[in-house]
Amino acid sequence: MLDRSKRTKNKPIKNKRNRGRAALIAFLVIVIVGAGAYTFRKSLAVMAFDLFLSGQVEQKLEKSYSPLEGEEQKSVVPEQKMKPFSILLLGVDQRKSEPARSDTMIYAVVRPEESKVLLISIPRDTYTELVGRDKEDKINHAYVFGGEKMAKDTVENFLGSPVDYYAAINFEGLKQVVDALGGVELPITKDIVNKHKDHEKFTIKAGKPLYDGQEALNFVRYREDSDFNRTKRHQIFLNAIVNRMLKLDQVSKIPELMDMLGENFKTDMLPSYIIDLSKQVLLGDSPSISGFTIMGEGFRKNGIFYDAANEEDVQYAQEMIKSWSDAETESSQLLMPESRDAKASTTESSNNQAVSKE
Repeated sequence: MLDRSKRTKNKPIKNKRNRGRAALIAFLVIVIVGAGAYTFRKSLAVMAFDLFLSGQVEQKLEKSYSPLEGEEQKSVVPEQKMKPFSILLLGVDQRKSEPARSDTMIYAVVRPEESKVLLISIPRDTYTELVGRDKEDKINHAYVFGGEKMAKDTVENFLGSPVDYYAAINFEGLKQVVDALGGVELPITKDIVNKHKDHEKFTIKAGKPLYDGQEALNFVRYREDSDFNRTKRHQIFLNAIVNRMLKLDQVSKIPELMDMLGENFKTDMLPSYIIDLSKQVLLGDSPSISGFTIMGEGFRKNGIFYDAANEEDVQYAQEMIKSWSDAETESSQLLMPESRDAKASTTESSNNQAVSKE
């Protein structure tokens, strides 16, 4: 078992807990479907959405519906209450000259009735078995070798928990969305320069009121600092898109924005289920998002950097998934990421006291 206090000398390890890391990925579809209407709130929002947009949006979502090969199509049975479900969120960065890579991998548990979401972030360099290749490698390579299917199977094996759905979003497609919104606000206080000889060259000027699609995409892709900062920029970028939509109240643009995502968004969630889920979010309170990042200790193998996942973190993630996936678990009784932090702090304090007494 790894010591949580250790840190590799070769590369910075991820921050202790990246609260809400890339949290908006979990609700990106819901936000695009319902963000414009969200400012109207509650029953009025659902009424307006049903009357003017629901049919169009469902038709657009049909193009993104992509069930996994070899798996049965998931049917949706109308229920009075929507049960908790899990979804693997894949933030994909694909350039024309490179294979697609899942830069962001998040196992999410959604409790629609309570508007609660648990996000468990899996660092992309995590060393684990790639299901279907019979070898160990970086977990994000599962997407490179076997797409959404291998990524899903590998994450299920890694966490020992089933994945009900997947959603893969390519950041390239969001560039057009940003331009359609007239740009987004980004908190850039110092020029960002990608200048390494092996990297794409670009400069993003600081202090601009709005940044266009290409600048926003470069902001996401900048890779010359820590991996933690890069994933944090993913979160900032997605938040910026949502905030811009809400600020402009762009209800009528929702179908157009769905068109722009096009092939850059895929999921095996039925369009009708996404519509129902969007209505549930509109009728409920603002979503409460809890984030947990599985830590790791860095090591090198054959000159390549990997993360060896902390076994205690993996076990705690499994316990949280079980707690959140059980519809019978009361909201107040849900196992939270903060409980892990409190437990770790208590243990560390007890150990320090024992050492001081000696």
